[in-house]
Amino acid sequence: MRSLPPRGTGKVLLSAILSLTTAGALLAVTGRAASAAATGQITGLAGKCIGAAGGNTANGTAIDLYSCVGDPTQQWTLPGDGTIRTAGKCMDVSGAGTTDGTKVQLWDCNGTPAQQWIHSSARDLVNPHANKCLDLTGNSAADFTVTQIWTCTGGANQKWTVPAGTPSDPGGFVVTEAQFNQMFPGRNGFYSYSGLVAAMRAYPQFATTGSATVRRQEAAAFLANVHHETGGLQYVVEQNTANYPHYCDWGQPYGCPAGQAAYYGRGPIQLSWNFNYKAAGDALGIDLLTNPWLVQNDAAVAWKTGLWFWMTSTGAGSMTAHNAMVGGAGFGQTIRTINGSLECNGANPAQVQSRVDAYQRFTQILGVPAGNNLYC
Repeated sequence: MRSLPPRGTGKVLLSAILSLTTAGALLAVTGRAASAAATGQITGLAGKCIGAAGGNTANGTAIDLYSCVGDPTQQWTLPGDGTIRTAGKCMDVSGAGTTDGTKVQLWDCNGTPAQQWIHSSARDLVNPHANKCLDLTGNSAADFTVTQIWTCTGGANQKWTVPAGTPSDPGGFVVTEAQFNQMFPGRNGFYSYSGLVAAMRAYPQFATTGSATVRRQEAAAFLANVHHETGGLQYVVEQNTANYPHYCDWGQPYGCPAGQAAYYGRGPIQLSWNFNYKAAGDALGIDLLTNPWLVQNDAAVAWKTGLWFWMTSTGAGSMTAHNAMVGGAGFGQTIRTINGSLECNGANPAQVQSRVDAYQRFTQILGVPAGNNLYC
C-alpha cells in the first residue's frame, strides 16, 4: 500500500498525491452481465411498437414504428448497462451522430456512446452522447414511421413505454450500479453504491443540474477524482499512520476533542484536519469533530464528506468543483479546486494525467464526451 504524504497546513482540504493503478483492467461496457434484464415491447404513439424495419437484422436496418404483431424484433432487452437490444444487436445512433434527424438503427453491440440510452422518468429515451431523444419522424403514428434522434421537446412522439423492470433515470444519480462496478472493479466493499446514493440526498443538485450530458460529466468528474484519491476506492483511511498527529490545529477554539491523532485522512476525498471535520460536520448535521471515526465506519457519511467538499468548497481554486462542471469551466478546474496548489501549472503533471485518464474512461462508460479544458 502507498502511504499518503503529509498535507499542507492551509485552511482548505488539500488532496493527497496518489499514483495508483486500479486492480484489474476496466471492463468494457458490454463486458459485464447485468444483474437484472428487462425484456418486452417498447411502445410509442397509438400504442404501436418499435422494431427492425421489415424484420431484418442486418447492420444498418432502420428502427421503425408499426402495429405490435409479435415480430421477434419488437422484443427488446434492456440489460441495465445502458444498451437496448434485439436479435443480438443494439439500438444505435448512426455514425454516433449528434444532429437532429440522425437515423436510429440496429448495429452490432460495440460498447460505444452511440449505443447508450437512458429512460427518464418523463418517458423519454435519451442518447446522452447526443443529448437528444428517440423521436418519431414527422410526429407520425403511421405504420413504418422511422425513428431518429431529435432535440428533446417533451412531445408525444418522444414518449416511450418500456418493459417493466427497466432501470430509469429519475433525475437522481445518473450512474447505474453496473456502471459503478465497472468503474471500480477492485473497490473496497465499504464504498458501496447504496451508500453513495444515500449520501446524495444531502446534496440534491449533485449530478442533477443541467443537460443529460452535463449531469453525466459531473458524475464522471467526481468519481474520477475519487478514483485518484483512493486508488480506485481501495483505501478508506490514510495509510501512513506517522502522519496522523499532524492534523490537529490547536489554534482553533474548539481544539481537538477526539485526540491529537484523530483527524487523519478518511473517505473518498480523504477528509483531514480538525477544522475540516468541524466544517463538514456542521454542514451535514453530524458531530464529526467529536466522532471523526464515523467517516471510516459509515459509508453514507464517508460519501457525504466527499460531496460536501465537491459541492461547497473552492479549495485551492476559485470555484467549487460542482460549479466547474455545470458552468462549463471543465474538468481541469476540479483538479485545481481539489489539489491545484500541488499539481496544477506544471507542478505535478503525472498526477493531473492520472485524474484525466480516469475521467476519460468514466465518460466513455457513461456515453458522453469528456468536453474541453481537461487540464489545469
